[in-house]
Amino acid sequence: MANDKQLQFDRRYMQMAQIWAQNSYCERRKVGALIVRENMIISDGYNGTPSGFPNQCEDETNKSFPYVLHAEANAITKVARSNNSSDGATLYVTASPCIECAKLIIQSGIKRVVYGEEYRLPDGINLLKQAGIKVDFIDAHTSEQ
Repeated sequence: MANDKQLQFDRRYMQMAQIWAQNSYCERRKVGALIVRENMIISDGYNGTPSGFPNQCEDETNKSFPYVLHAEANAITKVARSNNSSDGATLYVTASPCIECAKLIIQSGIKRVVYGEEYRLPDGINLLKQAGIKVDFIDAHTSEQ
């Protein structure tokens, strides 16, 4: 019963992360993230440029600028600037984290990651598992259930 309730929450938070991803100005891929602790959303993020930069993520060849931040990094830095703590929290992200974001996740104290699409490289997921972080996949295309 508790697992059914958790799965229901997981699907709903994933839907919310998908909606939040729509705020991204990136053309190639829109990614959203939520950090949830004790059933409260304590931070959110989507991929995009740092504050003060133009809201353009790709150059004329459709390659992402190197300064574009991933959704997870935006959510983690946002919670770091607040009075909240991500220690023991769950991160919901629409795409599996890259290795750089995985490092941030580990250092932030997040204990669980739920993701909705596979990234082209599994390095981030592998690092999270190696660090003892619980990783769950919920198909982003079926999370509406």
